[in-house]
Amino acid sequence: MLKKNEFWTLTVLAAGGLLLAIVNMIFFSQNRVAQAEVSGRAQYIQQTAQLEPLSREMIKALSELSVRNNDTELRDMLAKHGITVNMQAPPMAPAPEPRKGGK
Repeated sequence: MLKKNEFWTLTVLAAGGLLLAIVNMIFFSQNRVAQAEVSGRAQYIQQTAQLEPLSREMIKALSELSVRNNDTELRDMLAKHGITVNMQAPPMAPAPEPRKGGK
């Protein structure tokens, strides 16, 4: 048989082990939730990176359309989303030089 102090020592150690097991289960559960959230964010970032070229082309087409048609509403809509449109004239091709000494 165990002495009284040995019994209580073992009981306290067993209760401590049980408490640590419960804490470990809670941490494991919280870690799985955090991993799922991080995985979802990583997937979102990856998908966003894949769509960036399409987004750039759409913005470029809309800005060119607003300049070509002088559409202030479209320009304002782009500005509302943080896209500034410069109304610069497209570069003109230089006029061909006349040939010397011939027709």
